[in-house]
Amino acid sequence: MAAISTHSLSIGYREPLFSGLELELEEGRLTSLLGLNGAGKSTLLRTLCGLQAPLSGSITVNGRALGEYNRAQLATLMGLVLTDRNSAGGLTVYELVSLGRHPHTDFLGRLKESDHEVIRHALESVGIADKAGCYLSDLSDGERQKTFIAKAFAQECPIIILDEPTAFLDITSRIETMDMLHTLAAEEGKTILLSTHDLDTAIRYSDCLWIADGTSGRIITGTCGSLTATDVFERIFGSKVAELVSYSDKGK
Repeated sequence: MAAISTHSLSIGYREPLFSGLELELEEGRLTSLLGLNGAGKSTLLRTLCGLQAPLSGSITVNGRALGEYNRAQLATLMGLVLTDRNSAGGLTVYELVSLGRHPHTDFLGRLKESDHEVIRHALESVGIADKAGCYLSDLSDGERQKTFIAKAFAQECPIIILDEPTAFLDITSRIETMDMLHTLAAEEGKTILLSTHDLDTAIRYSDCLWIADGTSGRIITGTCGSLTATDVFERIFGSKVAELVSYSDKGK
C-alpha cells in the first residue's frame, strides 16, 4: 500500500498548476521532487500535507482520505520540515527536538522517560547528539537543518515531507543531509518526500524521482535510471543539465 496516493488531483490557486495527478509515494523510500523555480513544488507538498486544499480530486494517506484525519492525527502521521529560516535561536537543540513529542504527550506537554529516549534516538539518527545542549543560534546552517529533521523524526511519523532541506547548505552539508535521509528511509522504514534544486545529489541518493513539468501541468515519476534514459531532463532543464544528470547517473 502506498503511504500517500492521489486520484485525479488538481492543485493550485485560482487556476490549476497541475491537473489529473495520479501519484503514489512508496513506503520506506526516499523520493525527490524536482523542477524549475515557480513550477509548483511547494504547492504540491503543502497540498499533500493538508495545509492547502486541492482544487479537485482526492488524496489518500495510509489508505484513508486525507480529509478524514484531524490535525492531531495528522501530526502522528506526517512530519513537515520547511525551508524558511526560523527565529528559534533561543532554544537548545534538545528543547527544539523535544517539541516533536507534542502530539504524544498529555495536555500539559509533560515528557516521560520514553519520550526522552525517542528524542535521544532522533538526535543520534541525524548525527547531532553532541550538540544537544547548544543553542540553535550557535549552530551552522547544516546543524540547524539536522535539528529540524530530528524534530520531525521525534514525532515518530511514518511519513516525512521536507521542502528544500538542502537550501542554504554548502556542498558537504548537502551530501551529508541527503545521505542521512536515504539511510534513515532504508534502515528505519521512513517514507520521505523532499523537494530540491540539487539534481546531482538527488539522483545519487533518491530511490524515486518526481519531476514537476510546469509546462504540461504533469508530475513525471520513475526511478532515476528510468528517467535518465528519457529526454525529460533535457526537455525541462536544458541540454547542459541533461549532460550533468547523465554523468551523475553513471557514477552511482
